[in-house]
Amino acid sequence: MSAKSSASPGSEPRVLTKSPFNVIVVVAALGYFVDIYDLLLFGIVRNESLRDLGLGPVEIKTVGVMLINWQMAGLLVGGILWGWLGDVRGRLTVLFGSIITYSVANIANGFVQDIDTYAVLRFIAGLGLAGELGAGVTLVSETMHREARGWGTTLVASFGVLGAVVASLVGDSLPWRSAYFVGGGLGLALLLLRFSTFESGMFTHAKAGGRRPSLRALLGRWSSASKYLACVGIGLPIWYAIGLLVLLSKEMSLALGYKEPASPGTAIMWAYVGLAIGDLASGLVSQAIRSRKKAVGLFMGLLGVAVGLYFALGGISMTVFYAACVLVGIAAGYWALFVTIASEQFGTDVRATVTTTVPNFVRGAVIPVSLLYLAFEAALGTIGSVLTVGVICFSLAGLSLWRLEETFGKDLDYTES
Repeated sequence: MSAKSSASPGSEPRVLTKSPFNVIVVVAALGYFVDIYDLLLFGIVRNESLRDLGLGPVEIKTVGVMLINWQMAGLLVGGILWGWLGDVRGRLTVLFGSIITYSVANIANGFVQDIDTYAVLRFIAGLGLAGELGAGVTLVSETMHREARGWGTTLVASFGVLGAVVASLVGDSLPWRSAYFVGGGLGLALLLLRFSTFESGMFTHAKAGGRRPSLRALLGRWSSASKYLACVGIGLPIWYAIGLLVLLSKEMSLALGYKEPASPGTAIMWAYVGLAIGDLASGLVSQAIRSRKKAVGLFMGLLGVAVGLYFALGGISMTVFYAACVLVGIAAGYWALFVTIASEQFGTDVRATVTTTVPNFVRGAVIPVSLLYLAFEAALGTIGSVLTVGVICFSLAGLSLWRLEETFGKDLDYTES
């Protein structure tokens, strides 16, 4: 089943699909699966790889945070680069260019012999990882009917986050170098699907009409700039929870009084099982109540409760700790909605820029979040520091959600300039 959308004067009408089970959704979902695998793999093999490179326990923590920050810095730079390319050269160029970049970088990670090279390669990997999700969600949003596109982006995110589960299983069962080779190989294999995909009709018509991306149209007016910042703001609690409560699960479990440290790989696996459930659930809720904002507000509130339980149940047993990670993941599972909202807030000429940069700025927010955590830790302790940072992130997210417009069912066939 399909429905016709309005087209530019003199152009052929475009047909937008209502079925989420189409080739664009499949390719975007598989790409995001590999993206998440590679994004989180370092957190899983961090201890093993750094020990193998000759670091001691204290160095593993500090150097590990540094390498994560290098990867996130790559995401920030890559988000800007790929977003601009997506609006100039097309969504497909970014989708597959980013996959090539992070696949080759992760294969190279398997050969690393020193920390400096490791840092450079994590930056390049982050650079590549920055493009896939934004390009995929933009492409899905522009090729599906406005009443159904929420189903498409939900399936992309729900399936994609399972890449973390596979990363955990592979990282725990194979040597760390082999785990990097697997991720790079999966990405290169995905390139074979490029020939079955097609470019967004909205982008093609906007480009044919002479529309070009303009940062002035995006950031030159306070109304647009504040809306852009609000899109970033609503995602902060997600990566606060993942970046501190899950990726630093070993340190957090010890601070909470557990008798043994948590396995970062296991914590990531269970948190992302929860994220897969949460992304599907939040998408279903959004479609059922026909609202993006109300669904995000609901899951943001649930995430606050889940974070409270994470701390309140501390020290009971590792089973309880991993169960808390699942709950945090479920409640943080409004990632698909968050990225969809960003895609729907702006016109076709800057949509790829927005949809690519916003999630990467949220991912990159791990840098200031981790630095705030380290800055507060000396005075407040580990738990007090994490809770303080959480209050800041949730407060900014609440203000941001209030600022944004409702976009469910919005016609995306327009430009900003």
